[in-house]
Amino acid sequence: MFRILKIGSAFIGIIVGAGFASGNEIVQYFTSFGTLGTIAAILSTALFAYLGMTLTRLGSRTQTTSHKEVIYKISGPYLGLVVDAIIVFTLFGVGVVMLAGAGSVLNQQFGFEPYIGNLLMAVLVIGTVMMNVQRVIAVIGSITPFLVLTIILIGIYSIFTMDSSFAELSPIARDLDTTLPNWFISAINYVSFNIAVGAAMSLVMGGAEKDERTAALGGLVGGFGLGIMILISHLAIFSKVNVVSGYDMPMLKLVDDISPFLGIFMSVILFGMVFNTAVSMFYAFVARFTVMHTKKSDIMIVVTVTIGLVLSFIGGFQYLVSKVYPFIGYIGLFLIAALIYAPFKLAKDKRMEKVVVKKVTS
Repeated sequence: MFRILKIGSAFIGIIVGAGFASGNEIVQYFTSFGTLGTIAAILSTALFAYLGMTLTRLGSRTQTTSHKEVIYKISGPYLGLVVDAIIVFTLFGVGVVMLAGAGSVLNQQFGFEPYIGNLLMAVLVIGTVMMNVQRVIAVIGSITPFLVLTIILIGIYSIFTMDSSFAELSPIARDLDTTLPNWFISAINYVSFNIAVGAAMSLVMGGAEKDERTAALGGLVGGFGLGIMILISHLAIFSKVNVVSGYDMPMLKLVDDISPFLGIFMSVILFGMVFNTAVSMFYAFVARFTVMHTKKSDIMIVVTVTIGLVLSFIGGFQYLVSKVYPFIGYIGLFLIAALIYAPFKLAKDKRMEKVVVKKVTS
C-alpha cells in the first residue's frame, strides 16, 4: 500500500506545477466555462485515472529507464517518431514555463524581481537532477501531500463562504479569457497536455517498480487523485470567481484573503510544486538522450537548464501558459491515441510470442 501511495503521490507531483497549483490552468480550462466546467473536470478525472494506470503499468512491464523504448514499442517506428518528438518538445517547453513560474511566484508574493526566482529554480533543478531516480521520486512525492491538504481546505472554505450561487456566478466565469473553444475540447486538451507532460517521467517511475500491479494501482490512484484536486480547485475558484477574477494566481489570492500568513505558506507550496514539475521535465529530457549519472548527463543538464533559463524570460509565465499549454494539448493527442492502443498492442505481442515459443518447442 505504501508503494502504491508513493507512486500515486509522485504522479500527482509530476503533473502539478505552477499553472495548476496557482489556479491559472484551472481558470483557463474549466472555470471559464462556468457550470459546464464542472462536467469537464469530471470527464478529466476519469481519463486521468485510466491513463495514469496505463503509463505506470507500461513502465513497470518494460522495466524502462527512458520513455524512448516504450514509446517506439507501442507506437511503431513512424508514429513512435512523432510521439517521441512531441514528448521531447513537451519536456523542454514545460521545463521553461516552470522556470518562469518560479519567478512569478516570488514576484507576486514577495515583490522580488522575476529573474531571482528563475535563477534560483534553475540552480535547484540542476542539483536535484544529478541525484538518482529513486531520490528524485522521493523529493517529488514529499511535497505533494501538503498541496493536496491545502487545496482541500481552500475548497471547503471557499464553497461554505460563497456569497452567490453557482448559477449566479456562471455568467461572470464565462467572461474570463480562455483560448479553448468549448468545455469538451478543453477537458480533452487538458488531459492530453498533462499526459504529454507526465508521460516520460511516469514511465521511468513505473520502470523503477518491479511489481506491475503495484505500479498500475499507483498510477490509477495518482490519476484519480489528480482529477479530484482539479474538481476541488475549480469549485473553489468558481465559488469566488467574482473576487479572484483578473488575478494571475487566483488560488494564492483565495489564501491571502483568508490569512496573509497562510498566503506565505501557500507561496512556498507553489514554489515547491514548480520545483516538482521542473525537476521531472528536465530529468526525463536528459534521460532521453544520455545515460543518467554520468559526466555527459551532468554537462547536458547544466547546458539544457541554462538555455531554458534564458528562454524563460520571453513573455512571462502567464503568456507562456496561455500559448504553450494548449498547443501541447493538441499535438499530445497522438500520445493519447498510442496509450489507448497500447494494452491491445502488448497483448497481441504477448500472444505472438507464445505462438513462436510453442512452434519452437514442438
